[in-house]
Parts: sequence; structure tokens; C-alpha cells
Amino acid sequence: MTTTAIRGGLVITAAEETRADVLVEDGKVAALAAPGSAFAQGRQADRTLDATGKYVIPGGVDAHTHLDFPFGGTASSDDFETGTRAAAWGGTTTLVDFAVQSRGQALREGLDRWHAKADGKCAIDYAFHMILSDVNEASLKEMDLLVGEGVTSFKLFMAYPGVFYSDDGQILRAMQRAAGNGGLIMMHAENGIAIDVLVEQALAAGRTDPRHHGEVRKALLEAEATHRAIALAQVAGSPLYVVHVSAEEAVAELARARHKGLPVFGETCPQYLFLSTDNLAEPDFEGAKYVCSTPLRPREHQAALWRGLRTDDLQVVSTDHCPFCFSGQKELGRGDFSKIPNGLPGVENRMDLLHQAVVDGHISRRRWIEIACAAPARMFGLAPHKGTIVPGGDADLVIYDPHAEQTLSAATHHMNVDYSAYEGKRVTGRVETVLSRGEVVIDRRKFTGRAGHGRYVPRTTCQYLT
Repeated sequence: MTTTAIRGGLVITAAEETRADVLVEDGKVAALAAPGSAFAQGRQADRTLDATGKYVIPGGVDAHTHLDFPFGGTASSDDFETGTRAAAWGGTTTLVDFAVQSRGQALREGLDRWHAKADGKCAIDYAFHMILSDVNEASLKEMDLLVGEGVTSFKLFMAYPGVFYSDDGQILRAMQRAAGNGGLIMMHAENGIAIDVLVEQALAAGRTDPRHHGEVRKALLEAEATHRAIALAQVAGSPLYVVHVSAEEAVAELARARHKGLPVFGETCPQYLFLSTDNLAEPDFEGAKYVCSTPLRPREHQAALWRGLRTDDLQVVSTDHCPFCFSGQKELGRGDFSKIPNGLPGVENRMDLLHQAVVDGHISRRRWIEIACAAPARMFGLAPHKGTIVPGGDADLVIYDPHAEQTLSAATHHMNVDYSAYEGKRVTGRVETVLSRGEVVIDRRKFTGRAGHGRYVPRTTCQYLT
């Protein structure tokens, strides 16, 4: 059994910052000790990594990705091999992807299909949520079985009629089932029925450019759906996690519910914190690069999102990484914004963008680790093995250089997509070395990992409810 010591760094978790050396044995954190001291029981490391002047942080947990995901007649351009490799480059060591139940099929069929997509391909550890596309008596019973084997969260859509959409009755039934089996309901909260009317009217009026994607998906329709989802969850006695919150009005609905003591949680994404409708309005169809749902909002909404992250009315920042190449994929929507595949690349950029938020004064260093590592691990039953640095936990560790400067660009990123949503953006801070269960997968900016290293991780139920 080989051991690795990471010496000289500032260890940052959600709970504390301390100067400590970290000893790794057999894929686990074995000990933390005062800098330069001999480790307990006389153990000496076979390998030493120098973190002097750097941070030592937990590997990121990205709880919202869509790899090899079919949408709009195409599929996301990152599969489980390229997507998990890019995640590792960005300091993320665990992701939770979405398996999809197809209409008319069992949950098990969808889950098995996603296991087959991921098996043997992942460079980092992974888990699955389950998208419910067809809520009926059989699928409700299957929810119990999936919770029992570690798939403990279920996503429903108030958007996309005819594809993923569930009506209020189906949503209520799924929430009632989750209230009984300990599962967590995740909600895409937009009023899809009303949005489809506005889409039809916009196209009929000749408003076909990408910017109209954002204009028809009104912030009020996100807030209305968020309010309705909270009410249904309250009736069902179920916890609720609202994904990719983008609008100030939706944050207000979450804050109101949380201030009442309801088990309601919210996630936002870097694109809503750093991008806006200005990007959707870029000329020559360039705005198509930024089409995602919920959509980008006017910049004024960003302050409410940052405030929600500081006040814990939003608990998690995930990426909703669902990349489509501009050439050949986003271009499917030329002349009709409703045909542009919805999704942005970002799994490689999240940790760096959130560190930039620390530099800019939006959040503290510990809050950075909370929203990117610890909170998603607790939310989705991965703690204490993921999301923190604690003896006995998985040695998912990042040596992070807080002073390095970089320019985000498609020319240098490792995601399998032909553009960057943050092209030309200068950020301070960069991942230097990454360990996944003690194995170095990024070694001083060189990829040393391999497909198949990543393991599937069954999850317990939401740890905010215990």
C-alpha cells in the first residue's frame, strides 16, 4: 500500500481553513497534521506533493450534468469519457448525471441504458439521478426499488410538453411517493404549457433569432412554476430541490418557502452568474451558443443569485453541463430558435469561475467549497466520503493555485465542444494537481488519469433531512 503526502498547503473545507499536511493511504484521507510534523504512528509517505503557496481543497461535486444526452434530434457532444476527463481538468472529482426513463418504458430500462453508457469510460467517480418521463403506478413502485439501491433523486419537468413534461397530478403522485421512500424530487420549474404558446406566437410574428428564446421563457413563468412546485411539495409532505434557478423572482419564492421552514432547496449555475441576455443577443446567430433552459436573464438578476448563495437560500452551484457544438448542432435552429438544442458547456469551468467569485468578493473561500463540494455531497447522499477532507473520506483532493491567471478559451479547454461559453474571460486561480481516490489524475497540468478509473457510487438519501 503506497502513501502520498500533500505538504505545505492551506487546507480549505466548508467548515474551516487550516495549514496542514494531508496523508493519503489506500485511496482515503488517513490523517491531517501540523505542517512539517511526522505523521501519526511513524507513517512516512512514498510520494510527496508540494502545495506550498497553494490551496488544498476537496474535489468538486457537480450534481447536474447531461453526458451523452439525447435532445432535439441530436445528443450532447461530451460522452462519459470526454466529459469526466474535462471535469477532472477543472477540479471536479465526482459528478451526478441524469439517467432518462423513456415514455412507455420502465425506470430500470433507462437506468440500465445509462449504466451501459458510463461503464468503463469514466475518469472520475459518478452517480445517477433518474428523470421521470412517464409517471404511472409501475414507475412509482420502481422509485422505491431505486432508492433502495442508491438512486435517491428523481427529476421531473414542468417544461417540454410532449417530451419530459409531467402535469401537476403526476408531479403530486411522485412527490407523495418520495415523501414515503426518502427520495428527493428535483424540479425543472418553468410553465412549459404557457411557454409553448409564446414560442408559437413569436415564430408566427417572425421573431426567430436566438434572443427570443430568452424572451419567451419569461422570468415570471419560472417564478410561477417554482411557487407551484413548492405548493405541491408542501401538500405531499415532500422535500424539493429546484434546479438551475435563474431569475430573481424564483429566488424570492425559494426564500419565502425556506423562511417558513419548508425543506426546499435551490441550485443555480455559473452561466446565470456570469452570462446574460446580452450573450443571447450576439449577432450572426452567435447567440445560439448561449441557448439553455432556464434561459439566461438580464444582468440585473445576477445580484439576487449571489445574494441567495450568501444567505443560503440557494445551496448549490452545478453546471447543467449539456454541450452541443455550434457547428452542426446549435445550427439546427437557424431560422427557428425553438429548434436550437438547449444546453451549455461548463463542467471544466465551474471551480475556476467560483474562485473568481471569491476574488471579486461575492463569496468567501469556505462558501466556495460549500456550494461546489460539500453542499452537493450532502444534498445527494455522497457525504462524508465526498465533498470534504476528513480522515476516512475518499482522497478526492485538488491542489489549487489561487494566484495563477488564465484565459478561458475553446482553444485550451478539454470539453468536446467547439466553443467556450466564457471565451476570452480572464480568471485568477487554476487547478494544478487532482487526486481521485488517491490516484493522481491531473499532475501539474498533465492528464495522467484513465477511462475506467471512475467508479459508480450508490448514494444515501438527502443528508439535509436527517
